[in-house]
Amino acid sequence: MIPLDAAPSGHRRSDLHLTPAAAVNLIADGATVAVGGTGSLLQVPETLLTALEQRWETDHGPAGLDVVHVMGLGDHEGRGIDHIAIPGLVRRFIGSHFVLSPRQQALIAGNEVEAIGLPAGTISLLYREIAARRPGLFTDIGLGTFVDPRQQWGRMNSRTPEGLSELVTLRGQEWLFYPGFDLDVALLRATEADVDGNIGMDDEAAIGDNLALAQAAHNSGGLVIVEVKRLVDRGEIPAGRVRIPGPLVDHVVLTGYPKQTPVTVDDPRRTGTVPNQPTEVEPLPFDERKVVARRAAVELCEGDLANLGVGMANGISYVALEEGFLDRFTLTVEQGIFGGLPGVGLDSGTAINPSAIVDMPGQFDLYDGGGLDFAGLAFAEIDRRGNVNVAAAGGKPIGPGGFIDISQKARTIVFCGTLRGGGLQVRLDDGKLAITTDGRYPKFVPEVSHISFNAERACRRGQRVLYVTERAVFRLTGEGVELVEIAPGVDLHRDVLDRMGFAPVLRTEPRLMDPRLFRAGPAGLKPRPRRDTERPHHS
Repeated sequence: MIPLDAAPSGHRRSDLHLTPAAAVNLIADGATVAVGGTGSLLQVPETLLTALEQRWETDHGPAGLDVVHVMGLGDHEGRGIDHIAIPGLVRRFIGSHFVLSPRQQALIAGNEVEAIGLPAGTISLLYREIAARRPGLFTDIGLGTFVDPRQQWGRMNSRTPEGLSELVTLRGQEWLFYPGFDLDVALLRATEADVDGNIGMDDEAAIGDNLALAQAAHNSGGLVIVEVKRLVDRGEIPAGRVRIPGPLVDHVVLTGYPKQTPVTVDDPRRTGTVPNQPTEVEPLPFDERKVVARRAAVELCEGDLANLGVGMANGISYVALEEGFLDRFTLTVEQGIFGGLPGVGLDSGTAINPSAIVDMPGQFDLYDGGGLDFAGLAFAEIDRRGNVNVAAAGGKPIGPGGFIDISQKARTIVFCGTLRGGGLQVRLDDGKLAITTDGRYPKFVPEVSHISFNAERACRRGQRVLYVTERAVFRLTGEGVELVEIAPGVDLHRDVLDRMGFAPVLRTEPRLMDPRLFRAGPAGLKPRPRRDTERPHHS
């Protein structure tokens, strides 16, 4: 018999562990830097980004970076990508979501940096194409939206001269082609590293696209730098729990930043690494947001595979839990989560008691291929045709996040929000709703500034689309947005029609929304019966 060591592969490297300052000193002027992370501060390399900010303050280097990130990486308080949102340090941002980073938003809005906003799945999947050294990503996601070269081309301000995509036709069908580009540096966050550089992520609430990013940077001849909470000896991370193999990792940095999300330090219920246990959560407050979530929730069908976006649609999961039917369908989150109770607010991108956690590129393959039965999504603007904008509002760049991937092919879409924005106050009184202070600005407008959801394409594909607000419900038709329901207690003309920027289609007197939606306590809501198996045409 020949003895086999418990950990036979790997090479113990003396240069693996660096200080944060030494690690960011390896970044050259003009580098393309991809920052890992899957939303809020999930897996965001906070220590490395802080060190990069400090290096700039000390010696004004490195200069002119192109910074790529998938989700919005921040907490509204200056952490995450805001550390490096500095003129001169960054030349261009390529990302899908900017709303969590006010410094970055201001930089883009002020035309101090170039910025391109793309669907989250496009960026995540492009990492895999870069890793494989294929020419780039071909996708139909984004056609007819603001990322299309025939519209804004994804440009988030006037300083940005051009987008990244090309419109091509293959076998008679239109596609967007995103050419690959080299990644000089990947900055990642994980839980632990062994002495060979193998990376584990057991304390993280998602897997994200860390592996694809590491492969892309490695095969580009770039550096992969991972910050971790702890260093362990060889063999202490079982092979089945290694998320990035050691040969792909150049350096690791120890971090003292402990949080899983901006508001959660360490919640094993979210990691999927321990058996799920019964738990309790607080119900949603009884307000107009809960009314919208309730009305949207009854559009779910038993057996649906669903996604809930950030914002008001988040509340659908809590409504389903309170009403006792969360186990009648499967919720997913674009970060790679299946099942459980998706997080809300700054816990978004996670779930309590998930049933499975996969990588983010794989999740977007599912969405982009038409795997979703139901999507609950927020909106910033809706126009008379039914187009939806989430990419910019009030002069602030937001970006689409996963919105375009999720909405483009889901069978049923329920857009969730209030009829007007800015200071809206309502009174909920025994099955009725009263507007006490209306919002300052309309969200139903004649024409949206950025098309994030193309209503014409949705009609052509046969998607079922509803727009749910606290006081009215609309549906998409070939003639535009049709008003179909109003809340008990509101006046049709004063509170709805006169408060919109266009006249909706009104074929008959709208029916009343269910009074149970406007009463405190469980409402006795149920999902719809199981759908048939037919899916819409995916062209």
